[in-house]
Amino acid sequence: MPTSITSPTSITSPTSITSPANRTAPRCVELAAVFQDQLLEEPLSTGASAALRRRQLALITLAKAACRECPLITDCLYRAVVEYDVAGYVAGTTPPQRALIRRRLDITVEPENFDTMAGVTRGNRQVNHSEVVRLRKANPHESLDLLAQRLGCSLSTVKRHLRRERREPNVRRTKPKPTVADVLAAAATVTSSSTVSRRPQAA
Repeated sequence: MPTSITSPTSITSPTSITSPANRTAPRCVELAAVFQDQLLEEPLSTGASAALRRRQLALITLAKAACRECPLITDCLYRAVVEYDVAGYVAGTTPPQRALIRRRLDITVEPENFDTMAGVTRGNRQVNHSEVVRLRKANPHESLDLLAQRLGCSLSTVKRHLRRERREPNVRRTKPKPTVADVLAAAATVTSSSTVSRRPQAA
């Protein structure tokens, strides 16, 4: 559970995270209280106090140092940019930075619909084609009726989208994924320009 903004996580100096205890574990797991802090999960409002901004900067500094020494940073960054639209500070990047990296690479990653995946329905609603196809591929052995219940739409809607998927060539949706080198290069450009353009906050 994210730490409350009003009950600050104890922020340790970045130099204290370089303990050789377990260098193969993800650093974000070892420092869960930092990475799950609400200040890293959600952007600050424009009217946030200087104290909150300083605390957020301290958390980002600690998280950045942890990511930099993590053995999984490359894989973590690639997945967070190319495969999953995740929240929070990940692999040395913020959500706005990852969005900019995707724009540079000309890729789109749809956020996961957790309600749909969990089977939460909202009555008959409009669903888009990719949502139906994606859920069908994720659950190939489920009945179409159960799929319709998960999506909160009618059975005929599911059938219509699946017929369309069979009729239309897959070529139109196939786009090569960027390489790891592409992602690393775009991330280096975005994060360095963000650092240069950042101005110190007023006290």
